[in-house]
Amino acid sequence: MATVQQSIDVNVPVSTAYNQWTQFESFPEFMGGVESVVQQDSTHLHWTTKVAGQTREFDTVITEQEPDSRVAWSTQEGVEHAGSVTFEALGPDTTRVNVQFQWDPDSAVEKIGAFFGADDMQVRSDLKKFKEFIESRGTETGAWRGEVGSAPQAGEVFESGSEGTTGLGGTTGTGPGTGTGLGGAGGATGAGGGTTETGPVI
Repeated sequence: MATVQQSIDVNVPVSTAYNQWTQFESFPEFMGGVESVVQQDSTHLHWTTKVAGQTREFDTVITEQEPDSRVAWSTQEGVEHAGSVTFEALGPDTTRVNVQFQWDPDSAVEKIGAFFGADDMQVRSDLKKFKEFIESRGTETGAWRGEVGSAPQAGEVFESGSEGTTGLGGTTGTGPGTGTGLGGAGGATGAGGGTTETGPVI
């Protein structure tokens, strides 16, 4: 089982950093290898990733969500992957974002990538892209302030936005929904020149 832990400080309030993380369909903006994320309901996401020319699709479930504090997830079947992102207010306009996840590489290339630290490098890179994304905007593209524990909150309804990112519980964002950029459910290490490439973190 491969384990990745990375942190970054972003110059936005903790609520802004957290709110952006609830906009799951915006993840391709800063997660490398993520082609798309489709939010099926308030806790279920369908992922399409492409790493080293290999396309994968898998589902994750949000297992825990506490506003301005924590988001946790796990895969339902197939790729074994679980993790969390926590948010720590360092000041009124500074937040530390901590990413931790574990996944089970299921191919020789992925195992080599994990062995040489490709996952850590990709997550570090993608966190930098998240920092650039949220700091350049200065505000989140949308937000969902509900909580998720062992089961979704009663009465929550998922609605899809007309342009770009979509929030949980019917809150829609306004930012674009595609782009490039955080890694982990699958990984690969490039041959020659030591280049590395990994898959999505969630």
